[in-house]
Amino acid sequence: MIWLELHILGTASARPAGARDVSGSLLSCEDGIAVIDAGEGFQIRYAQQRKRLKLHTPTGSLRAARIDVVCLTHGHLDHTWGLLPWLQTMSLDRRTRPLLIVGPTSTEVLDALTDGRAIPESAPPAELARQMQSWHSLGATSTQLGYEVRWILGDVQADSWIELDPTSQTAAQIPSLPQPQGWRHVNIVPLATTHTVPSCAWMFETKEKAGKFNRLKAAELRLTTAQQTELGQGRDITLANGESLAASSFRSAAIEPRRLVVSGDTAEQAPGIKALSAVDVIVHEATFLDDTKDHATEHLHSTATGATRTALSCGANHLVLTHFSARIKDPTVPLDEATKEDANNSLTISVAKDGDRILLGSSGQTTHLSWTGDGWAA
Repeated sequence: MIWLELHILGTASARPAGARDVSGSLLSCEDGIAVIDAGEGFQIRYAQQRKRLKLHTPTGSLRAARIDVVCLTHGHLDHTWGLLPWLQTMSLDRRTRPLLIVGPTSTEVLDALTDGRAIPESAPPAELARQMQSWHSLGATSTQLGYEVRWILGDVQADSWIELDPTSQTAAQIPSLPQPQGWRHVNIVPLATTHTVPSCAWMFETKEKAGKFNRLKAAELRLTTAQQTELGQGRDITLANGESLAASSFRSAAIEPRRLVVSGDTAEQAPGIKALSAVDVIVHEATFLDDTKDHATEHLHSTATGATRTALSCGANHLVLTHFSARIKDPTVPLDEATKEDANNSLTISVAKDGDRILLGSSGQTTHLSWTGDGWAA
């Protein structure tokens, strides 16, 4: 069974280049859909991916009505510039479902907004709070859009969060990062990263599930409904003849949590990612090759080898490379560099193309489906 499915709609860094568009992805799970970043032209690419699914995978669905949250990794425009027009399009489509929009900011900006002060001049031009305030002035409010939108910003390292009120232009502290409305099976977790502006990665983690209850065994023992309920809730029982039945013997092994991480823009070995363990899939930026690693250091990006080192440090099973500089023409080059860095073959590594799908199953198996122009192939 597929637990998490990631649709990668853009693999270019900074600007569209050839067959690559800028960042934007969708994470589909049983609870709903999360959007991770929405660079220029996001809604066009989203509509295109929906059409592809309809033609080639009739059971798949990326309906806008299932989208509950937008997770922004940082404020650079190649990750955010497509959000406002898409919000307006959903208004034209008469959306009614609430939408949560979350992203990172700095302690300085968070404190200023909470105190009712203006965004400090020292904050970078790409500060998300600036963009959100601009979007509000251009009509991105619950009242003008016709559906509820919550705007959340946080200092990820401090785990401190505020909610913006577009009407009053005020901000209020909230106790924690809210989860999307109605989500019960998947948690969304921000991870501190290292970039030139406040940034974070996003982890999607399924909750542990109890194993399947053995109804056949219960029927063979002619257990009552009440006895089955007790066992199903994890409580041992004693039968009338004195025989004890352990609840654990009536369930298969629990289904372990699964973790998928999308890095956003970051230098290698980001603190929030490096602190993890047992990651099933990490989709990590690989903006530069080793021959331009000085650019990666200067601009706080990663090389393909740096992405590999990060994946190894968080115990990942599969690494997907993405977010390539326009200098990178041949995708086999970053793949080769990453593979050589993984000397012990601890990882499986793949390279993302626009339109690809990453499937993570309940047992941890990962499948990278590449868009061929006429469907997907493993």
